[in-house]
Amino acid sequence: MQEMVEWEFKSKEDGKMHACGHDAHVAMLLGAAKLLQSRKNDLKGKVKLVFQPAEEGHAGGYHVLQEGVLDDVDAIFAVHIDTHLPVGTVGSRPGPFLAGSARFKATITGKGGHAAVPHAAVDPVVVASSTVLSLQQLVSREIDPLQSAVVSVTFIKGGETFNVIPESMTLGGTFRSMTTQGLSYLRKRIREVIEGQALVGRCTAKVEFMEEELRPYPATVNDEDVYIHAKVVAESMLGERNMRLCPQVMAAEDFGFYAQKIPAAFFSVGVRGAGKEISHVHTPHLVVDEGVLPIGAALHAAVAIEYLNKH
Repeated sequence: MQEMVEWEFKSKEDGKMHACGHDAHVAMLLGAAKLLQSRKNDLKGKVKLVFQPAEEGHAGGYHVLQEGVLDDVDAIFAVHIDTHLPVGTVGSRPGPFLAGSARFKATITGKGGHAAVPHAAVDPVVVASSTVLSLQQLVSREIDPLQSAVVSVTFIKGGETFNVIPESMTLGGTFRSMTTQGLSYLRKRIREVIEGQALVGRCTAKVEFMEEELRPYPATVNDEDVYIHAKVVAESMLGERNMRLCPQVMAAEDFGFYAQKIPAAFFSVGVRGAGKEISHVHTPHLVVDEGVLPIGAALHAAVAIEYLNKH
């Protein structure tokens, strides 16, 4: 992604940028390290700082857990920038906060042929088209309207010539739920829908979920006690009105792996400058107000210090 904001911190790598705030996250945790180090003689226990790789898509949190370096941890806390919140505010919620997510890819194979004689071919384009529409009915017709779920087809590829029916089509996308059970149900039904539509259209379908190379992420579920602890710390730092109750979000986070194993709290921290328009993450226009850095650093450190004091 090419960064489009002209500022001091613009990426020097063509076509690459920090579009999700992970540079800010690292800076905040380094700030917390400095604060904790300056008070190390007063700490009532051990604090581990996790600078993990591969949050974006490659399940870094899962691999950190596999290394065993967090086996002795009693609670875990993290923040992520939020461009909807102004600097000086933070937010979260108890229980499920972010969705679990997974991916799917399907190759639908028919029989190619000349577009002028479609009856002599087996058209995978028609099957792929009906499959996309059928997948959209999973959430609207099969999921409780009071439960959150998403199925999004994000790419469809096949054929290059105007007068040739291609041999095959490939499509894929993401599916998400706030529960493990919901994610499992969608996985099962996505396979059934794709294979069923292929059968109707006289095609074959190969459905992949790529779970080894792109491991599914569990929902991020905040432990109520750790959430309350972090909330109280945030309110004491920033004031009660600057601690927001956030809605559930269908974005996913590999912090969910930690939350499955360790009592956890995941908070959003505001990065929108005063009077500034919202600049969304994962876009070339992301702007992070540096005023968030000392806030995030102090919040990390204070949550850890106060937790150790109480336990």
